[in-house]
Amino acid sequence: MIYTDELIEEIRLRSDIVDVISGYVKLQRKGSSYFGLCPFHNEKSPSFSVNPQRQMYHCFGCGAGGDVFTFIREYENYSFPEAVKLLADRAGIALPQEEESEGNRRQRDLRTAVLDINRTAAKYYYYLLHTEQGGRAMAYLKDRGLTDETIRRFGLGYSGQYSNLLSRYLKKQGVSDALLKESGLVQLDEKRGMYDKFWNRVMFPIMDVNSRVIGFGGRVMGDAKPKYLNSPETVIFDKGRNLYGLHAARSSRKKNMLVCEGYMDVIAMHQAGFTNAVASLGTALTSQHAILLKRYTDEVILTYDSDEAGVRAALRAIPLLREAGITTRVLHMEPYKDPDEFIKALGQEAFQERIDQAQNSFLFEIEILERSYDMKDPTDKTRFFRETARKIAEFEQEIERENYIEAVAEKYRTSFDGMRKLVMGWLMQGAPARKQPARRTDIPKKEDGIGRSERLLLSWLAEYPQLYPTFSSRIAPEDFSDELYQKVARLLYRQLEAGKPNTAWIVNQFEDLEQQRAIAEIFHTEVRVETPKDTEKAILENMRKVMENAVEERSRRLDPADIAGLQKLIAAKREIQELGRLHISL
Repeated sequence: MIYTDELIEEIRLRSDIVDVISGYVKLQRKGSSYFGLCPFHNEKSPSFSVNPQRQMYHCFGCGAGGDVFTFIREYENYSFPEAVKLLADRAGIALPQEEESEGNRRQRDLRTAVLDINRTAAKYYYYLLHTEQGGRAMAYLKDRGLTDETIRRFGLGYSGQYSNLLSRYLKKQGVSDALLKESGLVQLDEKRGMYDKFWNRVMFPIMDVNSRVIGFGGRVMGDAKPKYLNSPETVIFDKGRNLYGLHAARSSRKKNMLVCEGYMDVIAMHQAGFTNAVASLGTALTSQHAILLKRYTDEVILTYDSDEAGVRAALRAIPLLREAGITTRVLHMEPYKDPDEFIKALGQEAFQERIDQAQNSFLFEIEILERSYDMKDPTDKTRFFRETARKIAEFEQEIERENYIEAVAEKYRTSFDGMRKLVMGWLMQGAPARKQPARRTDIPKKEDGIGRSERLLLSWLAEYPQLYPTFSSRIAPEDFSDELYQKVARLLYRQLEAGKPNTAWIVNQFEDLEQQRAIAEIFHTEVRVETPKDTEKAILENMRKVMENAVEERSRRLDPADIAGLQKLIAAKREIQELGRLHISL
């Protein structure tokens, strides 16, 4: 659904940013702004600022920033339409309904019905766990060290001893056979008829990022096979695109995600305070999982089991995560098999130490590669170094290759120059480069002198609209050195032509969250001065810097035969000289 600018602006005006953010962050007024601990990174001193006049927020620690829509998108990990709906509902504003085709309506109704069935089933499983027939399942969970609070938080349950308990219960709730089949919770057999997919199992509800139950995992209580069983694919469940525990981990606000193998590992880690743990759903990590993780973090620590299967899983996951632009490290749990076992034996502090010491993923790959060679045999050892050099040659940047050559040479006590020659040999043969994540070119770099001057001018112009005639007659949007700043200047100039600027509206003209952060930073740029006269002096000085930089850029690109362009340059240089005689008043 596409909403009009007028509707978006109405929702923004009726969603005061201080009121909205106060529902998530404890804020305290300091001067004209409010401050609190940033919800997007861990900090002890408040650096998260909310400006009620500009209806924007900015963290001076991690750089998060934007308007009220940006905050909801970042905190809740919502799309823009989802953020609009949440704020509209909060403000009591009815959103226009998009006309829907009959097929789309049926599909939406089916999804809603299956979600309702799953929610009902989860409650029923939770109830059965706390009855007498759930005693064995409850004993299993308690033996694994889970508390009542953890069992409640993850909605753990029991599917009952008999294979028709859930289907009978759901039929009593009025659920049709057709919907039961669509839910994936029952199966049909010519001999047995309809029966439950899960029975005599500890049940693990699988939730999406909005905490809606989309499927289940079940661990058998006897010796039946398979030991673990997952829901089949349904209209709401795709195991290749969802991660167990992400509904809780997404709000952990930690700098990385811990990816492990199973449900119990995730639950045990959350109970121990490692609330950023997730797991794939009975499958190897997929490229879709990697893309999903990228929405929430830039770093993943693989905490797979220390057995051979865990090593293989890590080796499969590393290139997928790298391609998604995620830095990856590997946690070593020896002598224990999995995180649950490790934490029970050595405790939380020891596990945190292992997290801090997690190994670089490339060095982990090389360490595993080494196992394929006899390092006591000179020929085999040479083959190992040649294969390692080939892998290093895949890195695109020279500095990265040099760093890994140095690390490998130090670890395996070999010659840096020798390794470098091997790498250069592979490069000469055209070794394929590793796929690198696309680099953003439209976000300003941190931070050269002219960039700061441009940010200051835009921030001052928003704060002192009366300066617009002085600015616009001397500095055009095209005079800003960065493409994003040029776009912001055009929007701000357009607003100032029409009246009062609305910086929150400007933020919302950019869909990309990184751009919104950068724009919020522009309008939170400040320079500490003692008096208004000092501010006036600082404005003129930064105007001079921006104008000089623009003239220098135009001179560099000027065609010597362009007489009109040369005359404009001479006029611009004259304006710079006249700045010394210009007086402005705030």
